[in-house]
This record gives sequence, C-alpha cells and structure tokens, in this order.
Amino acid sequence: MNHRHFEDWLLNDKHLTPSEKRELDLHMRTCSHCTALSATGLALRLAAVTAPAPGFAMRFQQRLAAQKIADRRRKLWGAMVLIFGGAALLGWFAAPYLYAILSSPVEWMTAAIGFFLFTVNSLQVFTEAMSVLLRILPDFVPPYMWMVLVSGLAGLGLLWTISIWQFSRAPRGVSA
Repeated sequence: MNHRHFEDWLLNDKHLTPSEKRELDLHMRTCSHCTALSATGLALRLAAVTAPAPGFAMRFQQRLAAQKIADRRRKLWGAMVLIFGGAALLGWFAAPYLYAILSSPVEWMTAAIGFFLFTVNSLQVFTEAMSVLLRILPDFVPPYMWMVLVSGLAGLGLLWTISIWQFSRAPRGVSA
C-alpha cells in the first residue's frame, strides 16, 4: 500500500480539506503504521519545551571548539603518518634501484639511452606498418563493403547529432 501522501499529510501539518480528512481517517482505521505516526506526531506537538540550563550555549561552543582542535590535531598526525610511511615504503622499494644507479652511472645512462632508442625505433616501425596496411586495405575490401561501412558511420553520426540536439534543446513553454 502506498502511504506516501498520507505520511506527507501527517508530517507536514498541512491544513486538510474535509474530503482529505475523511480519506485519512479511513486509511488510519486500517493502517497501523500511519496511526502510530499520527500518535507520535501528536505526542511531539504536545510535549513541553524546556529551556536549556544557564550557560549551555557557552559550554556547547567551548566543547565544539575543543573538538575542532582535536579533529585538526588527529588529521595532522594521520597525514604525517601517511606521508612518512609512504616515503619509507617508497624508499624501501627504490633502494635497490638507487644503489644500482649511484654505484655505476654509466650503466644506467646506457640503459636510458637504449630505452629511448628502442622507443623511437618501435614508433617508426609501427607507423611504417600502419602505412603499409592502409595502402593495401582498400584492395582487400570490396566496394559494396565500403558503401556499407561509410553509410553505417554516417548513420551513427546522424543519430549522435540528433540525440545531442534533443538533449541540448531548451523547452519552449508548457504543452497542454
């Protein structure tokens, strides 16, 4: 059963019309949840409000300020532990590499230059292979397949354009 509008009526203290009052009364005869909610709301409205003890606001503000200081201190210590622990762990893992680099700089320089040359050479080989594939690909694909591929891509582009247009279009008034 949908209690949403009955709960809204009970919790918002909204002025109800006579037909809404009848509908709410009929519903509360069969629904224990809404009856309990109504009783709780009535008890809360009838409860006496007591004034806080003298100096409550000042004690609350002092306790809040002390809690903020403790939170800042705890966050600072946590950040320091995280930074120093991370640095120690990084040093632990990097120590063998640093030792190798510092013990023989010629070896790591030649390794770095070799890696650079390998990367450049690999990129040249890759671009050459791609240019060869792009030159021979049109001979392997029949013309009707090119037509299907191009029309499919054009259709996707058109679909994308229309969907963007639909989402970016501003509403123009209220439709009846």
